[in-house]
Amino acid sequence: MNKLWIVTFETFLRQVKSWSFVMLILGPFLMLGITIGAGYVGAASGANSSNVAVISSQSTLRKNFLKENSADIDKKVTDEKVATKKMKKDNLAGYIVLKADNKRVTAKYVGTTSLSSSMKTKVNSFLAQTQQQLNMSQAKLSTQQLQALQQQPKLTEHIQEKAGTANLGKIISFWITVIMVYMVLITYTSITAQEIASEKGTKVIEIIFSSTTALKYFLGKIFGVLLVILTQILVYLVGGWGAYIFAENSSLTKSFVNQYQSLINSVMHNLLSVNLVYLLLGVVIYTILAAFCGALVAKVEDASKAAQPVIMLNLVAFFVTFPFQNNVDSIVVKILSYVPFFSSYFMPLRLINNNASTMEIMISLLILLASIILLAMYIGKIYQGLMLQTDDSSFWKRFKRGLSYK
Repeated sequence: MNKLWIVTFETFLRQVKSWSFVMLILGPFLMLGITIGAGYVGAASGANSSNVAVISSQSTLRKNFLKENSADIDKKVTDEKVATKKMKKDNLAGYIVLKADNKRVTAKYVGTTSLSSSMKTKVNSFLAQTQQQLNMSQAKLSTQQLQALQQQPKLTEHIQEKAGTANLGKIISFWITVIMVYMVLITYTSITAQEIASEKGTKVIEIIFSSTTALKYFLGKIFGVLLVILTQILVYLVGGWGAYIFAENSSLTKSFVNQYQSLINSVMHNLLSVNLVYLLLGVVIYTILAAFCGALVAKVEDASKAAQPVIMLNLVAFFVTFPFQNNVDSIVVKILSYVPFFSSYFMPLRLINNNASTMEIMISLLILLASIILLAMYIGKIYQGLMLQTDDSSFWKRFKRGLSYK
């Protein structure tokens, strides 16, 4: 048992200390940081150039407008000459001049670009409200008449319990889940296949088999890769949570998070669930199969080709899920949610759409776990014969011979 853990930790340490693993871990965070940074710089540099100024000789009129509409307004500019200079330097999009007399309220916009639809709505709303107040004061109406004119229509909404958000959350969760499973499987099947194939037919492997059993050595390799996978998932969970906390408090993303909070919660609920277990177990069973394929290559030089059969199987499982995204009641989906190598894609699809009972989930997980254990034990028993097989025959002959080892 001691030798098993020696192989496990040696495999784990060799993988996590490699530059490829470091870049694999840091890549998503670097891309996220670059995206946020670029967005922040772009927003900061473009903020002034997209702002408008509000100018009026009547200070009360200007104050009333700014009291209700302060966003995208350069409050420091109060003079047309200053506004014109800033426009020439591309530090201001334009300026609005407000005027009012005893009969009418007017606004004039001067700018290098058209007034945005949101700002135009704000200006029109302010003008209509101010004009109404002016009209009522000129009409000299009684209190009862004023109250009658101030009556507003009422709109009442009855919305079903988060139905739209839930459906959108399911779609987003589906795509994130299948792409995440696919990418992780592609990465670690290649790593495992090359890890095994690189030792094919070497003197080192003969020495190792003379000091420990092939089963222990094989399981040690699998456990080592499994620890690497767990490390990556843990880093992503911690880093993802940190990114979410940052987004909640950052001025650049806070409004977006608040606006789509229910959608974000729905997606996170679908991802941080049993789906993670299926992701992990799916990677394990594909990793074991990749180790088998790595042991079947003819020589070390073929290590890069070792993972191709497993990658193709993963590719098939990945693309087969697409037609059933909106048809989770299909018998095909229900059958494949119990089939190893496919259940890691199809059962999460059913879970996201609340289409699987607890009993069905348990049966699917038990089948997947049993398949992993049986496959690992079988390949471990024939592992020595596979690794010491160095003849340059066809893949299918090596595959058939590999299955015959005891």
